[in-house]
Amino acid sequence: MSTLLDRFCRYVCIDTTAVENAGTYPSSPGQLELGRMLAEELRAMGVRDAAQDEHGIVVATLPATVSHPAPTIAWIAHVDTSPETTGRNVKPIVHENYQGGDIVLPGDPSKVIRVSDNPELLNLKGHTLVTTDGTTLLGADDKAGVAVIMEAAAQLMARPELPHGPIRICFTCDEEIGHGVDRVDLKKLGAVAGYTLDGGGVGEIDGETFSADLAVVTVRGVNIHPAIAKGRMINAVRLAGLFLDRLPRLTQSPETTADREGFLHPYRIDGGVAETTIRILLRDFETPRLAERAELLRAVARTVVAEYPGASIDVTVTPQYRNMAEGLAKEPRAVAFAQEAMRRAGVEPKLTIVRGGTDGSRLTEIGLPTPNLSTGEHNLHSPLEWTCLEEMATAARVLMELARVWAGE
Repeated sequence: MSTLLDRFCRYVCIDTTAVENAGTYPSSPGQLELGRMLAEELRAMGVRDAAQDEHGIVVATLPATVSHPAPTIAWIAHVDTSPETTGRNVKPIVHENYQGGDIVLPGDPSKVIRVSDNPELLNLKGHTLVTTDGTTLLGADDKAGVAVIMEAAAQLMARPELPHGPIRICFTCDEEIGHGVDRVDLKKLGAVAGYTLDGGGVGEIDGETFSADLAVVTVRGVNIHPAIAKGRMINAVRLAGLFLDRLPRLTQSPETTADREGFLHPYRIDGGVAETTIRILLRDFETPRLAERAELLRAVARTVVAEYPGASIDVTVTPQYRNMAEGLAKEPRAVAFAQEAMRRAGVEPKLTIVRGGTDGSRLTEIGLPTPNLSTGEHNLHSPLEWTCLEEMATAARVLMELARVWAGE
């Protein structure tokens, strides 16, 4: 596990924060830097075709070690990290032989990983944990997945006697801002099924995700100097506040929903008196309900404009990704073989749902069935993020067993 830990700690120290509205792909230079490093490490393992393309995506092939035909599968992870918390100057802290209890993060002692909020810690005494110092995120989402894939690839390349079919490795960019597979060529990838390594804990197979749209609400008012504004100014900032106040607060918000309940999530507001924009995430496991949530936004907009007829409010909705469940039904082996691989690795598989999305959501939608597998991620997008080395090692074993299952072994 020492090489796995070394890989992970090196990868998280590279700032790969995704940048919304950057106008480039990838959106940050650190993603290119990490991609170059991964391609070089793969070639050093003997993966001859490992390369980073002009978009920053890294693709490589582990050649088959069986003589009979076997389907090609893909292992996929993303190199970027969430813009919600900084990924600059990450200082991973390794807690060997964790003895239980809350973990105070030394860079900001007000940040505490509490057992009461992380009950899974109760089962991890004696394990090795990795945390932040409390001033940044850790980047286990998804550098845990990157490290797991790299470790499994290294083991398979070092042990050609282990039977497996062709395996395609793919590291994507900008997953955190909804563009992870924009530049992925499925024909070039050439796989019958894929697996994203981007999940929490151990033993989970995510076979269902939210369907997702993005709503941009544009509030237009009338700007004029405040000294002569009486009866003439219509302040778009105030109208944006009215609009938000009229959205459901006791229902349909992330902080009031769980399990299979969807939500509306205003997460960013920009602008001034003349024009203000609000970005709102629409999420639901039932895709048709996204249109219902969008219509709710438009109805609220109409009530505000009715009171301020000189203003206008436009609601523009853009599809982001769709629930992967329907696509996975077309290739039942994708989930069934993952279950078998976990059992062979000594793990009891659990079929779970994701209140979010992965690259696999979009990949499944466009034709590559891609469930998501556990990778030891916890408290994503937060300074309280942490991961467990043993859970990552288990994920690497699952990948190796998965390769055997797909090869018919």
